[in-house]
Amino acid sequence: MTTTVEAYVDANGRAIQAATSHHLGTNFGKMFDIMFENEKGVREVVHQTSWGLTTRSIGCCIMIHGDDKGLVMPPPVSMVQVIGVPIPFKDEEKNRKVQDCLREIEKKLKGASVRCELDLRENYNPGWKYAHWEVKGVPLRMELGPRDLDKGECVLVRRDTGEKIVMKQDEVETKIPELLKTVHADMLARAQKKLDDAIVKVTKWDEVIPALQKRKMILAPWCEELATEKEIKNLTKETEAASAVDEEEGGAPALTGAMKPLCIPLDQPEMPAGQMCFYKSDQPAKRWCLWGRSY
Repeated sequence: MTTTVEAYVDANGRAIQAATSHHLGTNFGKMFDIMFENEKGVREVVHQTSWGLTTRSIGCCIMIHGDDKGLVMPPPVSMVQVIGVPIPFKDEEKNRKVQDCLREIEKKLKGASVRCELDLRENYNPGWKYAHWEVKGVPLRMELGPRDLDKGECVLVRRDTGEKIVMKQDEVETKIPELLKTVHADMLARAQKKLDDAIVKVTKWDEVIPALQKRKMILAPWCEELATEKEIKNLTKETEAASAVDEEEGGAPALTGAMKPLCIPLDQPEMPAGQMCFYKSDQPAKRWCLWGRSY
């Protein structure tokens, strides 16, 4: 038995297992002769489990939130949450004051448990630094120049939206932690909406292929007969192989691959009385199953 968390990648309409917990039973215990002695002194084959989470979840995070500029990291998992970039001026004395001010802000933010760093390299201009840290997906960029210094302000730029926020320097310690929470909540809400919009509830087979061609996942009532799983895989693979080139904007090729059961959701929608299987109309449905293409 496998319990899984399925992630949905909006860019290509495929699902990916973000985390899994496998109950392997005694299969591998028998295969490799892995035994234990129970309380009665009798040797038995061990039962095993297998868990997967870390690297695949990082990959999912990159694919789901990233954009054409690079990574877009959720603040709680970003190694750097705020990157400070000084805006240089011809006056060296003003430049020194700007850097000193940034160091003071960095100290305050670290005191507020914000992971902040400064990019004070003088061999790169601000535009190069912006692009460099955008690729890395740092949630907030903090810009500070001589004019900002005189006004007692700094400019925050959100990586996820590009929004610029002018903030008083004496407020950063309290407002930036709250802004990071807002960025995280907004990113989660956008990803949740994409997931919700990607799930199409169907009850009949003729509704499946049109939804698949739109890069959707299918939530359908299923009889859970194993033979139907293989039939559905073969049928959807053949249908897509014979389909025309995708007409989406940009000329993207049609998404290929067989549809398969991704998971049987733990939170089950109500099953109408007398509901039949979406594939075998002569078989009663047992549970709602989520279907789609995956990696």
